[in-house]
Amino acid sequence: MGKTVKANVIARSLLLGAGIASSTLSLGVMAAPSGEALVNSKCSACHAPDAKGVPDRIDAGRRTPEGWDMTVARMSYAHGVKLTAEERSAIVKYLADNYGLAPEETEHHRYILDKTPSVVEHAENQLIADTCARCHSYGRIAVQRRTEEDWRKLVHFHVGQYPAIEIQAGGRDRNWFEIATGDASKALGEVYGYESKAWNQWKAAKAMDPAGKWRVVGHEPGRGGYEGEAAVTRSGDDQYVLKMTLRYQDGTTDKASGKAIVYTGYEWRATLDQGKRKVHQVFQLADAGQALEGRWYEVDNDAIGGTMHAVKVTAGAQVLSTMPQAIKAGTKGVLTINGVGLEGNVSLGDQIKVGKVVKRSADQVVVEYEAPASLNAGAVMVRVGQAKAGDALAAYQQIDSVKVVPEHAMARVGGGGGALPKVPAQLEAIAYANGPDGKAGTDDDVRLGAMPATWRVANLNEVAEKMQDTRFAGELTDTGRFIPAVAGPNPERKYGTNNAGELKVTATVKDGSREVSGSAPLIVTVQRFNDPTIR
Repeated sequence: MGKTVKANVIARSLLLGAGIASSTLSLGVMAAPSGEALVNSKCSACHAPDAKGVPDRIDAGRRTPEGWDMTVARMSYAHGVKLTAEERSAIVKYLADNYGLAPEETEHHRYILDKTPSVVEHAENQLIADTCARCHSYGRIAVQRRTEEDWRKLVHFHVGQYPAIEIQAGGRDRNWFEIATGDASKALGEVYGYESKAWNQWKAAKAMDPAGKWRVVGHEPGRGGYEGEAAVTRSGDDQYVLKMTLRYQDGTTDKASGKAIVYTGYEWRATLDQGKRKVHQVFQLADAGQALEGRWYEVDNDAIGGTMHAVKVTAGAQVLSTMPQAIKAGTKGVLTINGVGLEGNVSLGDQIKVGKVVKRSADQVVVEYEAPASLNAGAVMVRVGQAKAGDALAAYQQIDSVKVVPEHAMARVGGGGGALPKVPAQLEAIAYANGPDGKAGTDDDVRLGAMPATWRVANLNEVAEKMQDTRFAGELTDTGRFIPAVAGPNPERKYGTNNAGELKVTATVKDGSREVSGSAPLIVTVQRFNDPTIR
């Protein structure tokens, strides 16, 4: 590309983190020739350079690393562009750095990048949702930016590539093509247009350096909270080596190590051997390179994973998490406070008495506590000297309600000699105390966190009862993980149907002599044969 194109963002791209990209992105092998040279040689054969020397259409759109990787992959399988893995990586890196998205532009749709399971989407524009999200996720649209003209060209591409699109569900009752090339393209250009103040500001921002020591906290559904530390070492331009130790609340420890690459100045992608499994990290750097957070998941099973929040040990005194996350009125116990710069006296608000300090270091303090019977429900301000947090600990009189999450969980049959593995669903029982209004299920409820629960499964409705879905669809473990059955068809079932089913999952949490339960539907469905990087 021309010199005018590369200047700002290339300088900005002495990025920060460590990571490999998700599913198809390979870890930064940025070998010569450079990404810029490859774009000029490989892309210009079909995309003629414009007046700025940029191959046509490339500077009409901006995407995440995953989005650019999907584009480059399509150029290979649909148009015969031959690329080695190293060339593909270099091209994606260059395009993501020069034509990416600012952090604000991905903020509300990170779930589509980190593969958070069972998300119920909320469209930002109903016309766009009605026109585009009838076939794929709304998030896939929202993590790219294009000119209005380029959005319109994308509509034409869809019709050419998928001729039946106009008569699919959601399109037969309207003049879909006229809407898509007219009002919808205009709306796309306005809501997700190429020009962006946030992107211009991000390109001009100072590059962040993630190399150094990090303090880590997080949560893995079905296993619980963890804390630990990480060391990030630079191994090349925007490439890093990462080593971590994670200590779980259940007493187990995972060692992790791997490689990482940072795209667009903040998009951290890593692949690690973590304990006995291989995982991907899809994180983002924030706070001028002092914070790192996101979701990680198993490479071969993205439905299983966890969240992580990390800060550099030089970030300044702060409380990051507590174990447990909630304290009940009238109890005594031991509280572990995780953070950085934990020096000074410990305070747990005005009501909870702090007793003996059991253990102390700059990143962890363990104290005995005593909570009065009159303890009010709500957030507790945890302080250790100058370090504080008002969202790390909750207080409660009793558990008033339990919510099973995800609230609309989905699992997929698989295996059984088939090409696609089973996709489980990991459920959790989240406890709540009523807020000041005294009612459950309202905005002022106090979240107490995940609790141990007894799990049971039932048929969701009359049809599921007749089809004996609980018998055939799969099994629910005592940690809340639903393991679906093998893919069908199953000759033992009525009509020889698949092992799909509609289930109701109930979690029961003990609170002293009381039991509190919550339920949610669980849909066990068929395999996903088309599984792009961004769904």
